[in-house]
Amino acid sequence: MIEWRDEFILGIEKIDEQHKKLFQIASEIYAAMKNQLITDKYDEIVRLITELKDYTVFHFTYEEEYMHSIGYRKLLSHKVEHHDFIEKISNTDYSRIDKDQDQYLMELLNFTVEWIANHIMKTDRAYIIK
Repeated sequence: MIEWRDEFILGIEKIDEQHKKLFQIASEIYAAMKNQLITDKYDEIVRLITELKDYTVFHFTYEEEYMHSIGYRKLLSHKVEHHDFIEKISNTDYSRIDKDQDQYLMELLNFTVEWIANHIMKTDRAYIIK
């Protein structure tokens, strides 16, 4: 499980706070996957997907407005990455979740953590450097 580390700090307080929240959502996904007391996790998985989607839409909007305000030249390609993430989450096959809920949670966790960490370290860091 990946946790927030100082290397993810971009130095823009609001955006760093929002990135921390994304890691918190990833931690909730991890906790749901590890929770063996609940045998049917479908409702929790749907809640987590909804929370992840809603929060990323909020965060991406804020981040894109910030990039626009500083005249970031690669804003369009950055927006495409954001769109692709939202599209992947939005196209969740809910019928697949029930086949193996823990496997689905693991895939969701891996996708989320890998995408967020790579996006912060590479794509987001680029608008800090300009």
